Amino acid sequence: MDSKTTTTAPQAMRTSGIVSLKEKIAYGMGDLGNGFMFDLGQAYLLKFYTDVAGLPPAAAASVFVVTKLFDAFMDPVAGTVIDGQRRVGRYGRFRGVMFYSCIALAVLTVVTFLTPGHSEGVNLAYAYVSYMAWGVLYSFTNIPYGSLASVMTQEPVERAKLASFRQAGSVTALLITGVAFMPIVLAFDSARVGYAFAAGAMAVTGVLCFFATFRYTRENVPVVRRHEKLTAREFVRTIASNRPLLALIAMTIFSISAYNVKTSMIVYFTQYYLGDVRLLAAVNVIAIGSSIIGILLIPVLTRLIGKKRTALYGFLLAVVADGLNFVLPTNPVLFTVLFSLSFIGVALPNGITWAMVSDVIDFGHWRTGRRREGITYSMFNFSRKIAQSVAGGLAGFGLSAIGYVPNAHQTDGVLFGMKGLQTLYPCLALAVAAVILLLLYPLTDKKVAELALETHAREGTEAPVERGPQD
Repeated sequence: MDSKTTTTAPQAMRTSGIVSLKEKIAYGMGDLGNGFMFDLGQAYLLKFYTDVAGLPPAAAASVFVVTKLFDAFMDPVAGTVIDGQRRVGRYGRFRGVMFYSCIALAVLTVVTFLTPGHSEGVNLAYAYVSYMAWGVLYSFTNIPYGSLASVMTQEPVERAKLASFRQAGSVTALLITGVAFMPIVLAFDSARVGYAFAAGAMAVTGVLCFFATFRYTRENVPVVRRHEKLTAREFVRTIASNRPLLALIAMTIFSISAYNVKTSMIVYFTQYYLGDVRLLAAVNVIAIGSSIIGILLIPVLTRLIGKKRTALYGFLLAVVADGLNFVLPTNPVLFTVLFSLSFIGVALPNGITWAMVSDVIDFGHWRTGRRREGITYSMFNFSRKIAQSVAGGLAGFGLSAIGYVPNAHQTDGVLFGMKGLQTLYPCLALAVAAVILLLLYPLTDKKVAELALETHAREGTEAPVERGPQD
C-alpha cells in the first residue's frame, strides 16, 4: 500500500458485498435524472438555436464546439477537486457533491433554453455564456455520479448490473424527452415559451431522480485517506500509466460522437426527410424503446462472453443497421426498423462502457498503488465531451454545408446530406470505435479479477468474489 494513504477498516469489510436491488435502481435513477437535463442539449438545443434564437447553423455549431471543448477541460478540474478532498463528509466522497450540483444544473438547464431575442450577436453571446456555465455545473454533477459506481462494488457481475441499470436510466430519459419534449413545446403559441417550459419540467424531474440516487446508494469500497497534495505531475502519471483508459478514451470519441449525431439529427430528419415532425415521437418510442432489449441483455451477455465481446457485438449490429439505412431507399417503416436495430446495438457498448470505467480505475489502482476515481472518470468524461463537441460541430456545420434553411422546403441535395449525417457518419464512426476496442483495449473480466486479487492482497483488504466469464 502507498505509504501516504490509509484505508478505513469498517468499509474494507464490505468491499465484496453484493449491491442490493434497491441500490441498483437508485443508481440507475441518477442517469435518468442526468438524461432529463443532458439529453435536451444534445437533441434539441441545436434546433432551438437555429429555429428560435435565429442563429445560422454554422454559428450554432460553433457554440457546441467551443463550449464542449471548454467543458472537456473542466472535467479534469472537477475530478482533481473531488479526488483532492482531505476529509470524507457524512455523505461520502461523491454523493453530496453530486446532489447539490444537480440543483444548480437544473436552473442552468432552463437558462440555456432562453434567448434575449435581440440581435444575432447578442443571442450568440448569450448562448456561449449560458451553455458554458451549464457545462461547469454538469462536470460537478456527472463526475461524482460516474465515480460512485466504482466505490459501490468491485464484484465484476455486480458492476455489469450497475452499468445495465445506468443505461436503462439513460435510455428511459432519452425516451421520455424524445416523446414528450416537442409536444410540450408545440402546446404553446410561442416557441420561446414552449422550449423554456419544457426544459423546466424536465429539469425538476431530473433533480427528483438525483435525490433518489443520493438517498438510497452507499459507498462501500474502502475510503483511501490522502495525505499528499495532488499535483499536475500526479495527474499526468495517473492518466499516462493507464493504457486501458487511453484506449477507452479513443473508442469513446468515435462511439459517442456517432450516437450524438444520430440524436441531434433525428428531429431534422423526421421533419424534412420523412415529412412530418410529429413522427418524431413515434420513431423515438419504437427505436429508443427497442434499445431496452440491449440493456436487458447486458448482464446475461457479460456473464457468458464478457464485457469486451458484448460491446464488440453491439458495435457490429449498429454498423450493419446504419449502413443499410444509408444505402437502402428510405421510407418511415424501414427507417424506423433499422434505426431501432442500431439503437439496440449501441445500447450494448454504451452500457458496458460504464463498467469498463470501473475496471480501468481498478487497473490504475493496481498499477500505481493509488486509487484515483475522480481523475480517471473525469478523463473518460473528457473524451465524451470531445465527442459531443465533434457531434455538435458536425451536425451544425454539416447542416450549413448542405445548405439547410430553417422552416423552409429543402432541396434533394439537402435531404441527401441529412441522410448522410443521420446514418453514414454513425456507421463509419462506430466501425472505427469497434476496431479500437478490439485491438487496443487489453482488459478482460478474468484479467480485472486477477488484478483486484493482487491489489487486495497487497493492501490487506477483502477481495471481491470472482464471478463471470473466464475469458
